Amino acid sequence: MQSLSSFIILNTIMKRIVIIGGCAAGPKTAAKTKRVNPENIVELYTMENMISYSACGMPYYIKGSVPSYQNLIIRTPEDFKKQGIDVFLNHKCTRILPDEKSVIFNTMVNGVGEIKKVNYDELVLCVGSRPYTPKVKNINLENIFHLKVLDDGIKIKEKMEKSKSAIILGGGYIAIEILEAFVKNGLNVTVVERNHEIMSQFDPEISTIIKDYITKRDGKHVDFILDDEIIEFIGTKEFTGAVTRNGKTLHADFCVVAAGVVPNVELAREAGIEIGITGGIKTDNRMRTNIEHIWAAGDCTEETCLITKRPMYAALGTIANKQGRVAGINVNTDTNGVYEAFDGILGSAVTSYFDFSMSTTGLTETKARIFAKNSSIEPITATVTKRDKPGYMPDSNSITVKLVADKRTGELLGAQAVGVGDADKRIYTVTSALRANLTVQEFLHLDLTYSPAFSSTIDPLLTAAYKLKDEIDK
Repeated sequence: MQSLSSFIILNTIMKRIVIIGGCAAGPKTAAKTKRVNPENIVELYTMENMISYSACGMPYYIKGSVPSYQNLIIRTPEDFKKQGIDVFLNHKCTRILPDEKSVIFNTMVNGVGEIKKVNYDELVLCVGSRPYTPKVKNINLENIFHLKVLDDGIKIKEKMEKSKSAIILGGGYIAIEILEAFVKNGLNVTVVERNHEIMSQFDPEISTIIKDYITKRDGKHVDFILDDEIIEFIGTKEFTGAVTRNGKTLHADFCVVAAGVVPNVELAREAGIEIGITGGIKTDNRMRTNIEHIWAAGDCTEETCLITKRPMYAALGTIANKQGRVAGINVNTDTNGVYEAFDGILGSAVTSYFDFSMSTTGLTETKARIFAKNSSIEPITATVTKRDKPGYMPDSNSITVKLVADKRTGELLGAQAVGVGDADKRIYTVTSALRANLTVQEFLHLDLTYSPAFSSTIDPLLTAAYKLKDEIDK
């Protein structure tokens, strides 16, 4: 692949580029493709009544850290118009016609429904994901919410401000962020999680540390029900409570279902676009689908794990924006081998519960051992709990770091870090090491910065790496 250091070499033939989806990947694709070739006709369609907002910021708006939902809006249709991009709100795509190079939309104009057919030279699907809806009796009762689009965040905040208690179905990243928002606003909250631990994206012992911290800090207001699941919601018209599989009856003013997301691929599948084994749209590293002139980016696509080289699915804003940039470039390029590539992800993620950070990248031990069943790796781990700064510093706090490596090759496979201290910045370092395929031995010689205000002389990361090296040498 040639380096795309300049856009002078790009094909400057004018194209009509139609982009469907208006949250993260869609606006990024639109803005990038217009910058690359201002002569293009770029049209962005979304079924929502707004575009280009930070979905990841919604828990912080609910919490009150963000004063208004309008602060989450990054760019308006008028902003895009100034750039020469036409935005069409309230347009729901109902069909893709690859042979005709056109798409069909249902839209509302002055309160009247219309059907619109739009032709394209290049079509980019950025249709995102939707909340996973578990099969629970009476799940359509009022005051049962999902958190996906901005309107959801507005409604949840309004209900929270009138309530004293809530149930959260799920125990992942979004659930923890919503939990913080509710506790901050004085609610009593019950979290129902079907797994053994909350935050099952981490190894069990790390998840236990997270739960123990929340319980110690806010146990009077937070109750965890694990190894159980809601099978029925109670109420006639409005939600009043829930019943679990193990026979517990819970009561609350409202419920938020935060059980994950699934990619929106139905239209793509109907059009003959290949769907990957994870359930997302399958693309190559240029973001092309199997159908010529149709591309995809964001939460609707599956990715490749850079460690295992196998498909994986991760609905994250960082990924959506990177893929949108790549798609925005490549819909403009010629066919002489010059393109931008998106090769895969590490699954890096971070969140927090008040001042307690939790972050991970690459493979956990659990995932590494599953991968090892069909590969030649031999996972080993090292875990340390250590202060992030010298003990004499007033803001010194303990963090726990866990590293995973392959005993046979010595290569790092992943890392997790949690704690009140600066846990997340340790993961930043490991993501670079994983991308460079560093061995533990090479990692030990990284020239990390040091000052008492920022780290200990031997960083907790290196302490864990030394311990890991001992395991490798045994």
